[in-house]
Amino acid sequence: MSEVKYFTAEGLQKLKEELDDLILKERPRIVQAIAEARDKGDLSENAEYDAAKEAQGLLEAKIADLQELIFNARVLDESKIDNSKVRIYSIVKIKNTANKATMTYTIVPEKEADFKAAKISVNSPIGKGLLGKTVGEVAEISVPAGKMLFEILEITR
Repeated sequence: MSEVKYFTAEGLQKLKEELDDLILKERPRIVQAIAEARDKGDLSENAEYDAAKEAQGLLEAKIADLQELIFNARVLDESKIDNSKVRIYSIVKIKNTANKATMTYTIVPEKEADFKAAKISVNSPIGKGLLGKTVGEVAEISVPAGKMLFEILEITR
């Protein structure tokens, strides 16, 4: 039995769209490639056929993984998130105590992380370091460049 994974409605929708794309576009493309390779003759020495069959196996494994993930996914009711501490799906405004720069991040599951959209993984060093902290606390976070201190300015959502 797989563990339950929590997503926003948006994150779960993206997974479903990815699954649909794999099933409706990629699967037929690979089936076509297998058919074309099969038409070229002797399958025992047909590298194109072998490559297409291997791609099919990888695709089917990815489809199965996504189907299982979606089956075990739960949509988190964002209205019930406690804003007193940093938790998954919290929007956190922090200040780097060294250079006084402020940043705002949303803490999300790994599958929803998108640094350009200011969504950081709960498993990232900063995400882990912020979890459980409250407004006014300073989080000491170990990053590849060393230790950084971030003051929690605001927690929303």
